[in-house]
Amino acid sequence: MAYAPAMKSILAAVSALALLAVPALAQDLPPGPDLSDTPAVAPPETPPNADYVKREAMIPMRDGVKLYTVLVIPKGAHNAPMLLTRTPYDAFNRVRRNVSPSRVANLSQSDELFTADGYIRVFQDIRGAHRSQGAYVMTRPPRGPLNPTATDDTTDAWDTIDWLVKNTPESNGKVGMIGSSYEGWTVVLALLDPHPALKVAAPESPMVDGWMGDDWFHYGAFRQSSLDFFVGQTADHGEGPKIARETTDDYEGYRRAGSIDDWARAHGVGDDPFMKRVEAHAAYDGFWQGQALDKLLAAHPSHVPTMWEQGLWDQEDMWGAIHSWTALTKAGYGDTNYLVMGPWRHSGANYDGSTLGVLHFNGDTALQWRRDVLKPFFDQYLKDGAPKADTPRVFIYDTGLNQWDRLSSWPDACEAGCAAPMTPLYLEAGFGLGFDKPAGAAADSYVSDPAKPVPYLVPPVVASDGERWKSWLTTDQRPAAARPDVLVYETGPLDKQVRIAGAPVADIWAATTGTDADFVVKLIDVYPDLVPSRPELSGYQLPIAMDIFRGRYRDSFEHPSAVPAGKLQRYRFALPTANHVFLPGHRIMVQIQSSWFPLYDRNPQTYVDNIFLAKPEDYKAATIQVSHSADHPSAVWLPVTDAR
Repeated sequence: MAYAPAMKSILAAVSALALLAVPALAQDLPPGPDLSDTPAVAPPETPPNADYVKREAMIPMRDGVKLYTVLVIPKGAHNAPMLLTRTPYDAFNRVRRNVSPSRVANLSQSDELFTADGYIRVFQDIRGAHRSQGAYVMTRPPRGPLNPTATDDTTDAWDTIDWLVKNTPESNGKVGMIGSSYEGWTVVLALLDPHPALKVAAPESPMVDGWMGDDWFHYGAFRQSSLDFFVGQTADHGEGPKIARETTDDYEGYRRAGSIDDWARAHGVGDDPFMKRVEAHAAYDGFWQGQALDKLLAAHPSHVPTMWEQGLWDQEDMWGAIHSWTALTKAGYGDTNYLVMGPWRHSGANYDGSTLGVLHFNGDTALQWRRDVLKPFFDQYLKDGAPKADTPRVFIYDTGLNQWDRLSSWPDACEAGCAAPMTPLYLEAGFGLGFDKPAGAAADSYVSDPAKPVPYLVPPVVASDGERWKSWLTTDQRPAAARPDVLVYETGPLDKQVRIAGAPVADIWAATTGTDADFVVKLIDVYPDLVPSRPELSGYQLPIAMDIFRGRYRDSFEHPSAVPAGKLQRYRFALPTANHVFLPGHRIMVQIQSSWFPLYDRNPQTYVDNIFLAKPEDYKAATIQVSHSADHPSAVWLPVTDAR
């Protein structure tokens, strides 16, 4: 081509210039054989224009172990209150929602109201977690028979608060504690022997009794999703590996594996220390009783004003808050303890509370609570000169009328000591439900087959699907109702409101051809066949309260026994608390089944000493017969009330 010689001349000139530039460039490089642009001192993450000071400390405990603690202090703070969270979930990153010069941007959504108002925010890694020293123990038991050492999370909270008030000159010496889930558990532990500077507390969705109805079991049925948490928390300072899956569907993975012990060993986690401890204590023995915090609090109550928070659809810890509040109220400490129950999933109080699954609420209910109730409550006890808060004794959302209720007492109806008695809703012949006791003899039956357990979600059940997990307690129950191994009882369309306020009680008379059985009982609000403004809710079967009970514990939680084959037995257990109005045109439904998989382990339906160690030949199909006769009337007792 004609321009080729000219192009060659240009390239030659460029090459010559590049060679001339090399000596000048070399003069700008650092000396030595290794080239590096890494500065001797890393630039600070907190920029000079930040509106806060971030301070890190290794706070010594009474036994010499030091715990990593990070404080976010507003610039120029003076006489500021402190808000403390003790966590296994990495304190360093709890103050890094964003990397920003704004402290409000850096801290979590739930902290925004507090930090914008000048609070000092403090996070601390508990023993053995992340940057803290010491050995990690899953929900370390309080000092005593289960913990012979001189330290626990009660002493660690005491020592931490003592250090904070002595070493934070920007503070006014007043500390509040707050935290959700495991962090709520650490708040409860601090209340067993509170430091004088601990002025107020809010355990949110706290883990209180891991066997009865929080993270690990529900009435003896093991929650298999706990295994991933065990490994993640106990390995490598809380940064343990994820358990490998051979299939994305946990329904199939757990079903094929067999028992919990078989699954754990097949996945290399059978010797996890906490897993082995749980496996050794399958019943509600002294190990669990000795760390049931609702009972310990009632025996050692504090005078610290405390707001107990829990979601009405909390898929992880729906036992702790309500039972702790109830125990303290019965012990005579109702004046310093308050109850909040919102339309939330686990820890949902700390995020946007406008929706859950298909449900739409009356605004951001979580923000409403944090802004209108929680923040004024903490201000009253922590901010110098703050006004007295107008705090309701009970602040609970009505999930039928879609509104908050501010109440002076709770529950409205119960078996003894309440304004109203419980009302039985009886199973009837022809799969009906009614408030009149049945006459004559009648029963219905189904075959429960461990090889084909009833799923709690329509498979595939993917462990990593966090969004589906968060809202599963509001999931439409029509897929379960269509199965032959689920009994379904239903009223006709209601002609007036039915209001319940308290904990429904399942009261089931049943016989099985096996020697053990689980019973899942669900109380459901069935929407009208046509909901014009929300067509996705047409015919929707919304769970209001549901739980599982392991039959071997029908007489004693501590001492299980085989179920006598072919003989009627009574299974009576409380369902989770509800505050709900069944509206006219809706129906009330009760579903009964004998598996809820893979969330809960399968009952082999043959009695074995320890279900964790069941063998393949132990898993057998059984026919379950549910009675609704005059002599053995099965029912769900409802806390029906008109009081408000």
